[in-house]
Amino acid sequence: MRTTLVLLLSTSFLSAADWPEFRGSNAQGHSEATNLPLTWSPTAGIAWKAPLEGIGWSSPVVIGERIFLTSALPVGGVEDPKADRSLHALALDAATGKPVWDVEIFTATSPRTHRKNSHASPTPVYEDGKLYVHFGHLGTACLDAATGKTIWSTQEFAYSPVHGNGSSPVLFEDLLIFSADAETDPKVIALDKTTGKQRWAFARQSDAKKKFSFCTPLIIEVNGQKQLITPGSGVVNALNPKEGTEIWRFNYDQGYSVVPRPIFAHGLLFISTGFDKPVVLAIKPDGKGDVTATHLAWSIDKAAPHDPSMVVIGDELYFIADNGILSCVDAKTGQVHYQERCTGPISASPLFADGKLYLQDEKGLGVVVKPGKTFQILSKNDLGEHTLASYAVVGSDLLIRTEGNLYRIKK
Repeated sequence: MRTTLVLLLSTSFLSAADWPEFRGSNAQGHSEATNLPLTWSPTAGIAWKAPLEGIGWSSPVVIGERIFLTSALPVGGVEDPKADRSLHALALDAATGKPVWDVEIFTATSPRTHRKNSHASPTPVYEDGKLYVHFGHLGTACLDAATGKTIWSTQEFAYSPVHGNGSSPVLFEDLLIFSADAETDPKVIALDKTTGKQRWAFARQSDAKKKFSFCTPLIIEVNGQKQLITPGSGVVNALNPKEGTEIWRFNYDQGYSVVPRPIFAHGLLFISTGFDKPVVLAIKPDGKGDVTATHLAWSIDKAAPHDPSMVVIGDELYFIADNGILSCVDAKTGQVHYQERCTGPISASPLFADGKLYLQDEKGLGVVVKPGKTFQILSKNDLGEHTLASYAVVGSDLLIRTEGNLYRIKK
């Protein structure tokens, strides 16, 4: 049985149903799954409910019949915001929600975090039988996904954060790359994924007075060239992912605490510029050097998101502000089709699957919307539990992480 599991988790092939990183196999919040649930409640549509120890807002990763998460448990076992933290990675059986393994990766003196953050917010990333877990300034590790055994770990890249950690790592060829947008001297760092040793570091420069941000990078291809798109405070940089050298940059002045992961569609890059007032930008990513004055396609400064990432469905771009106002705009032109109240306060990123748009707000309300130029809510489903994590998909079911539980929602 264990041999079968090791072979399953060691294969380089990912099925369409797998969800190997933040926002899925295409990193854009799309799933090819069909026959997903439309309605659920605390007493209906629940395949299983698995209690989770500690506090963590990493979103689930799914490979075959395994679900992977991270969490931060209080040292000593008694929950206290001031307690030191035991940083864990864990695997659950997708069919039952039962634990497969649970391992401590690091311990850390508890630094202060924002109320909408945790010590285990970055989502892991999976590849070729290995699970890469990242706790921001608290450390990074590579695990055997079948057993949880540590292959390598490092805490060399500590920095002074603000509000904790948040940026999830990405993989590119033989590199593991993450943003380290600290209070001072913000960087993007690439590690050798087989050893954990640094391969390159890019020093981010901008005029933003507040340097900290939490954005997960995105790999795209433009005219045959790979680009690592990495928004930070005051600037989005496109880097050569092999070397960490800059291809182009676009400045947006004082925007900081940038969270939404970029989206790439119709030849345009869509980002949101962070606090204090976010603006959605559509940028043409085919330039060189400083493209601020030349490569903006369009922008919208009303109801832009601080935290949730965006999603493109067909010709439309959808984004939801943190106050729950959902916007549908023409992705190519920025023409607004609607901006409507949809959820309560929201931080999780939306999911497009089975012809439907799924949104999960901070109070546990899941709202399902019909894509299109006319606003139409298909269902509202309240779990009644605080949640900040984004959806994942397993088979034809949804995974929803709340403050204390992981739910598998079935049709």
